[in-house]
Amino acid sequence: MDLGQLVRLYANHALWRTTRLPAAGRGLVRALNSTDVTVRELAGMFLVQGDGRSLPLLLDAVRKRENLPLVLTILADIGDMRLEPLFREFSTDEEAPVAQAARQGLETVRLRAHAPEATP
Repeated sequence: MDLGQLVRLYANHALWRTTRLPAAGRGLVRALNSTDVTVRELAGMFLVQGDGRSLPLLLDAVRKRENLPLVLTILADIGDMRLEPLFREFSTDEEAPVAQAARQGLETVRLRAHAPEATP
């Protein structure tokens, strides 16, 4: 585990969560490229927790094709049905991991759209 990367990740998360500083949010997206699986997973969780605030950052990563399979998975976990066309577009991507992540993302957002609301 890379302690330096974890410290940067938590600092970026704290800054992004409290100030919405775009550079800190981009730091979370960059962390998705880490060789440390813990850093990648935490960055993904922080981005999912950001819900709609994460969308511009993640859509920019999609546009640049950065960590595309992982970014598509995170977008699916956010579960915004407006992203269905994006998943459909990438579901036939020439890169098999990208296409697979897009197909799984499409299935995830469709299931969430048809799932009954949880009641307390």
